[in-house]
Amino acid sequence: MPLCGSRWSRAIMVKPARPHTRFEKARIIGARALQISMGAPLYVSEDELRESFSEELIQLYGVDEAKTKVVLDPMKIATLEYESHRIPIDVDPHLDD
Repeated sequence: MPLCGSRWSRAIMVKPARPHTRFEKARIIGARALQISMGAPLYVSEDELRESFSEELIQLYGVDEAKTKVVLDPMKIATLEYESHRIPIDVDPHLDD
């Protein structure tokens, strides 16, 4: 069974009003990691996970087994989704007018 839901694989992040601060970025990634840990569908495919974390998988499992393993750490998956602009979550900037 694939980890990535087919209908969610093309989701894109909401365009922010301004670049996120490090605190907003942490909040978005943390919220998404919690969703992933609770069983939410992923916005990246298994192949993208293997490609992005191939060095880590090779260190853990060796060259042969790394081709069949996937990263299961919700924080790493959420960070990859954030960097790929695929998390449809944004924060309210509360800008003063």
